[in-house]
Amino acid sequence: MNISSVILRARPEKLGGVRNDLATMPGVEIHADGSDGRLVLTIEDGEGYAPADVFLKLHQLDGVISASLVYQYCDDGLAQEADK
Repeated sequence: MNISSVILRARPEKLGGVRNDLATMPGVEIHADGSDGRLVLTIEDGEGYAPADVFLKLHQLDGVISASLVYQYCDDGLAQEADK
C-alpha cells in the first residue's frame, strides 16, 4: 500500500480542465477544492502504475502552477499480510 497527499495549485481559469485531467489519472482523488485553484489530492498505488509517476505527470497538466508532496505512506507489510 502506497498513498501520497498532494497540494496542487492551478490557474483559476484553467481549473475546470485540470479537474477533468485529474479525473482520468489512475489512483487520483480530489478531497478538497478551494475553487480558487487550490486542490488537495491523494494518489494511491495500483496495478500498472506508481504514485511517483502520477505525481510527476501532475506538473505537466495544462494550467498547473505547482504540485507539492505533503505526505507519503508506504506499508508493504500490509500487502504481504493480505496475501497469506
